[in-house]
Amino acid sequence: MQNKLFCRVAPFAMFMAFVGLEEVLRFLAGKGIFNLSPLLLQSLYPVKALSVALLLFLFRRKYTEISCGDLFKPLVLVSSITAGLGVFAFWIRLDASWATIGNLAGFDPNVYTDGSVRTIMTAFRLFGAVLVVPVMEELFWRSFLIRYIITPDFTSVPVGCFSWPSFLIASVLFGFEHNLVVAGILAGIVYNLLLYCTRSLSSCIMAHSITNLALGVYVVNTGHWYFW
Repeated sequence: MQNKLFCRVAPFAMFMAFVGLEEVLRFLAGKGIFNLSPLLLQSLYPVKALSVALLLFLFRRKYTEISCGDLFKPLVLVSSITAGLGVFAFWIRLDASWATIGNLAGFDPNVYTDGSVRTIMTAFRLFGAVLVVPVMEELFWRSFLIRYIITPDFTSVPVGCFSWPSFLIASVLFGFEHNLVVAGILAGIVYNLLLYCTRSLSSCIMAHSITNLALGVYVVNTGHWYFW
């Protein structure tokens, strides 16, 4: 039981530890304790993405709830694509101050003067957003937490089992993980509903990946870096 919990929580915890480190560095720099180079801060992302990816790879055999075969079912595939693009559509429209918390610093690759380095760092950002974060977050939020709220013996709860407390708590907490908190809560609701409708964690991972891919393409083409 503890091993099943650890392998679903550890990648998320590592990711959040890096986020915490970045905030501490920003805070110390704001206090004038040292000069924080944007290059140093943004260069932490590849380390963060690769570290989480490594954990997911090491634990891959434990994630029996992920079934890629689900995505060959037409209803699951269409639902995943629709949900992913739907979340993207309202995400880019809910960036007003009343809908956000914290600093929308984002990732701006233009801090790198070398074009090849800029391309590599952008590629790392897309890699993390599209291939790492969706797997890591969906394993934590919609495989572990949403079932753990129902009972600590979460693996005894079928994927996609509904309860009002788990639905509401997971949706709200998912929102507060993001600076765009209102968009995050709505995204949590959509991904949760997708889980209940398809009873497939793979559908949520795919929807989340599509959202992040669409957002990445949008950011690169518009220069609205704060979404990253």
